[in-house]
Amino acid sequence: MTLQEIEQQLNILEEDNHIIVVVKPRNMPSQADNTGDLDLRSLIKDYLKQKYNKQGNVYCALVHRLDRPTGGVMMFAKTEKAASRLSEQLREGSVDKKYLAVVSGYPIDKVARLEHYLVKDTKDNVVKAYNAKVDNSKHAILNYKVLEQDEGISLVDINLITGRSHQIRAQMSKVGHALYGDHKYSPSGKIAGYGKPLSLWAYSLTFTHPIKGDTRVFKVFPPTGEIPWSIFNVEKYIPVAKPD
Repeated sequence: MTLQEIEQQLNILEEDNHIIVVVKPRNMPSQADNTGDLDLRSLIKDYLKQKYNKQGNVYCALVHRLDRPTGGVMMFAKTEKAASRLSEQLREGSVDKKYLAVVSGYPIDKVARLEHYLVKDTKDNVVKAYNAKVDNSKHAILNYKVLEQDEGISLVDINLITGRSHQIRAQMSKVGHALYGDHKYSPSGKIAGYGKPLSLWAYSLTFTHPIKGDTRVFKVFPPTGEIPWSIFNVEKYIPVAKPD
């Protein structure tokens, strides 16, 4: 793939000597997996190698990830020092990650904090949420706020406190509001958005620059021209100008 072709696929929000922030496309793996499909980290490494004429292996660290069906803003580290400092921010909980989701039904609690214990079945790649701690479980916390409701579905703003695999999907399903288009976590026969892409979007990422020390905030819009996003006034809740 040529540099021009790569740049057409990469939506780069910011890049300097230490970090690169991009918009991850839906249904692209964050990093290489057993499917062999093109992944975002490999695409960025190829971009860096060609753009800067780098020889050998190119350093590009994945410091956080988005599940394959989820699109939105992601950051990568271009140096070991940046990777170490960003990873420390994540461990300390000082990285603010916000998502927009469309969920089935109308949650009774319009603002709530969900706490569960998650266990991942690696064979089937499914996470199960429990109300109490069980063997091999990981504590999972998120805060959500219902923004709008219409046509039997709800637009929800989610602040992810912990970063667990499939966390939002598993926790929202646990409380009876599986994500629109989520075949994996929707109750049998009750799939909202059958055949549609998963409606989960990482719209906001805030962190401290690992070298310069200033706060960086990135916000990106979900595909608002598509159902179910188009049902809601998404622009009202993301305080940045929508790109043309």
